[in-house]
Amino acid sequence: MAGHSKPLTPLRYPGGKGAFAPFIKSIIECNKLKGGHYLEPFAGGAGVALDLLFNDYSQEIHINDLDPAIYSFWHAIVNTSKDFLDLLSSTPISINEWHKQKQIINAPHCHSTLELGFAAFFLNRTNRSGILKGGVIGGKKQDGIYKLCARFNKEKLAARIRKISAHASQIHVYNQNAVDLINKVTDFIPENSLIYLDPPYYNKGQGLYRNFYTHDDHVSICRALAKIDRKWIVSYDSCIQIKDIYSIYRQDEYALSYCAYKKTKGAEIMIYGPTVLEPIESQLKTHSP
Repeated sequence: MAGHSKPLTPLRYPGGKGAFAPFIKSIIECNKLKGGHYLEPFAGGAGVALDLLFNDYSQEIHINDLDPAIYSFWHAIVNTSKDFLDLLSSTPISINEWHKQKQIINAPHCHSTLELGFAAFFLNRTNRSGILKGGVIGGKKQDGIYKLCARFNKEKLAARIRKISAHASQIHVYNQNAVDLINKVTDFIPENSLIYLDPPYYNKGQGLYRNFYTHDDHVSICRALAKIDRKWIVSYDSCIQIKDIYSIYRQDEYALSYCAYKKTKGAEIMIYGPTVLEPIESQLKTHSP
């Protein structure tokens, strides 16, 4: 369960769960889901999904994001990777280019999926913490300690995109409301599948995501999950409202670091669907709260 692996996703993401992959793998193993399908209705950076695919834990992955810019990024690198890589190679990393890409993402209907997806990628790599509606690294005057190119190593990012493209036939990309997707999940993923939901944070979502949720939105997710017969788990920021919404399900508080998932009086909470078996304590390197 230990080990800080190299990032697999080209995106930086607030609350990214790439370090969560060892725990998800243990869930897949103890529920005998290896080689099945894996769905993330709130994919974002999709770090876990890529890890499962590249390491043969999941035969096919389904990644969904309601944000048209993030969806366009995944659609572009899965379906038009050569054109995307050409853009990556030819586009300068400058403040003038940042303003240009900002205009594209603010007028999505005026641009192609490729252009919008690249704009999302460009801003993700050049904005503070990867937040699309955030400010540029180093400020617009570029007088900060770090410049906007600080998180933009073209060679490394191109290598990640090429690896994803090599698995394109195993990756399915969607741009749907998560509740709508969950409601029809039995139509496109088999029984030996795992659904992992990492919805926008309850308390801080509005500051981090372009698509943040109201209380009723969170309730709708819980109600949709109650109606399906696939195995699912959900992670959230730990707060009384979420604990109440999911009160009939098993819950663990945890702290997530790069080396392990540890049960504790932590900042986040894991909720288990009714048919999901939990990995044994020794697999998780956990301790009691």
